[in-house]
Amino acid sequence: MAKSWALALHGGAGPLRPRDHAGAEAHMAGLLREGETRLARGDAALDVVHALVIALEECGHHIAGRGSSPNAIGQWELDAAIMDGRTRNAGAVASLRGFKSPVTAARLVMEKTPHVLIVGKGAAMIARKHKLERVHSPKQYYRPAVNIPVKKGELSHGTVGAIALDQGGRLAAATSTGGLLGKTPGRVGDTPIIGAGIWADERVAVCCTGQGEYFLRTNAAADVSSRVRYGKQGLKAAADGSLEDLNLLGGDGGMICMDVLGHVEMPFNAQTMKRGVVTSAGRFDVATMR
Repeated sequence: MAKSWALALHGGAGPLRPRDHAGAEAHMAGLLREGETRLARGDAALDVVHALVIALEECGHHIAGRGSSPNAIGQWELDAAIMDGRTRNAGAVASLRGFKSPVTAARLVMEKTPHVLIVGKGAAMIARKHKLERVHSPKQYYRPAVNIPVKKGELSHGTVGAIALDQGGRLAAATSTGGLLGKTPGRVGDTPIIGAGIWADERVAVCCTGQGEYFLRTNAAADVSSRVRYGKQGLKAAADGSLEDLNLLGGDGGMICMDVLGHVEMPFNAQTMKRGVVTSAGRFDVATMR
């Protein structure tokens, strides 16, 4: 009897922007099929989420990787994180400049250092030491996915993420972001913060997207697992409850969540969330709108 597996992706939650999402949705559908092939043949969840987030960073459809926007002084500072649910090993980078794949830098932090989060010049040192591909001309490489004026005080955002369950029953999560559009230099949101923007353990895997300041204040990703563990809630109730906590503070966004049985929930309270799912039980869906 074949063992179950599942995969979910997101490309960010936010306001309804005047653009065609067909290209982003088609690309996400292709990545889901790639992930389906890998998980069906027995690949590890950690390797699958890493590979697919690299692809989401490279595609330019989302506010992450190549699609990121510069901060308030014209510099690109990127954040990312990855987490292995089996061991709870995790790695993250923040305010990384000059390298193409922040999620790969995050995995290097997890596997090549005793640390969890490294920022700024330290993150660049890790990336340089392990010969990650450089961005030598940021203005030529980056192609901002969103080019809109940012109102004063507005938290206009975007992130990408992947969660997976493999045939060995292992969960993993990975996420990457360019952060807020026009953000204050050095600003770090929830994406690289373990527990706030990302979580994976033996019960659930979660990736969040939205106004990071609110996800930080509610520790949203780990809260889903806590609701399952201590509150004895099902995945849907746990995900909805965590997002409602954020909503009560006035924040918006969404999350993709998965449990060890392969159930997937993708709640959001923003106007849109680019998202997709594929499971061994035959579920396949890609959408942006509600």
